[in-house]
Formats: sequence, structure tokens, C-alpha cells
Amino acid sequence: MKIISLNTWAGVVLEPLKDFFKAHNDVDIFCLQEIYSNAEGKEERHPDLDYKLDLFERIREVLADTHTGYFRPAHEDYYGHAIFVKNSIQIDEEGDVFIYENMAPYKRGGHSRNLQYIRLEINGKPALIANLHGLWNGVGKTDTDDRLEQARRTRAFVDRNDGQKIIVGDFNLNPDTQSLTIVEEGMRNLIKEYGITSTRTSYYDKSGKFADYAIVSPEVTVLDFKVLPDEVSDHAALYLEVG
Repeated sequence: MKIISLNTWAGVVLEPLKDFFKAHNDVDIFCLQEIYSNAEGKEERHPDLDYKLDLFERIREVLADTHTGYFRPAHEDYYGHAIFVKNSIQIDEEGDVFIYENMAPYKRGGHSRNLQYIRLEINGKPALIANLHGLWNGVGKTDTDDRLEQARRTRAFVDRNDGQKIIVGDFNLNPDTQSLTIVEEGMRNLIKEYGITSTRTSYYDKSGKFADYAIVSPEVTVLDFKVLPDEVSDHAALYLEVG
């Protein structure tokens, strides 16, 4: 099973992003962050960046013949995550749980955070795939009380599930944080295991090149893992193949 995780940057690099999905339409599952759905008239446009306020619908159109999309909002009813699953794959359950709650954020980056998930079988065995976009606070990717609580809630939900566990997404954490340690304890951090030194593209010119992770439980058979070179966001896409 092939999985790609990508923070889409809300479609700022839209045409290359659409081409990316066309080129990788053999991928079984896309776990996507920074997704707007039907947000026209609901969200003020970014002063500098051309966020696509209907990005979910645009991606769904590109993948219409091959994948089914599931959108889960974290902020209001129009901004959050999406998972696209190949039509030939049976999903037992799709849903989300909130891992950080802030009903009145001063800025949208501090809004509530949810963990989108699907339950399915991989090679006849139960599996959970979780799609995470961690709390952003504008002052780095270090531990805070909110991030530590978010990590504990994430791990508590994952631990309630039987079978194989795969957590991917933009965690907004540095590799040396206690928050990341909580999430990865007893599991395999593939960014660390494969010696990845950056999960950002040339669109990102700040320091700190880590944000995105793939964490798997020990029983997951990893056939391939890599950071893809495609420049379709300020985040690089993570490619994971499991068997």
C-alpha cells in the first residue's frame, strides 16, 4: 500500500500541485493538510499568498476517476484535513478526534486541532492511518503546554486502536521535542530512522527544516520511505509504502 502525506500550503502552487496528483494517481492514500473546502465568503484572503479556498473540490476533481475524498474541518466548517482513498480500497471507518481545543483563537493558526483517521485492513490485518496537522503558534516548533497535551491526546487515541498504526502529517515540531517523544514512544520515527535532514522545499526560506513526520508501529512492514523532490508546496511530500 502506497501512502503520501503532504501539507498542500492551501494550494499556493496550484498547477504543479494538480500535476503532482495526476502523476501519482497510483498512490492508494493521500493524507493532506492545509485544505480549504467551500470557504469562499467565509475566510478573509491572505494578504500575500493565493490560498485556494476551494482546494478540496479542486483536488477531488483531479482525482475523480480514481479516489474518494474525505474532508474533516479543524477550524469552523471549511479548513482542515483531507484523505483521498483509492476507490478499490475498502474503508471500515473514517472520522476525526480533537486533540487541541481553542474555540476563540486570537489568530487562526491557534485554532483547534483534530486528528483525521481511517480504519482499514492492510494484508488482512487491521490498521489505523492518522492524518495530523499539529498546533502552530508562530514562534517556533518547540514544546509548549498545549503541544504536550496535544501529543498526549494523540497518543491516547492511537493506543486505543488495535493492529497496525501509521501517523503522518505536519506535526509542527522539532525532532528533539518531548512532544514528539510522546507520540513516537515504542514506535518507529521514519524521519529519524532514514536520516532525513529536511522536509521543506525551496519555497521555505526560514531556519528549521523539520515539520513533517511518519511514525509507524513496530508490526508495520515498511517497504519504502522517502521525501519526494516535487516542489508543490513549502512542505515536501512524504512517500511511504507498506506491505
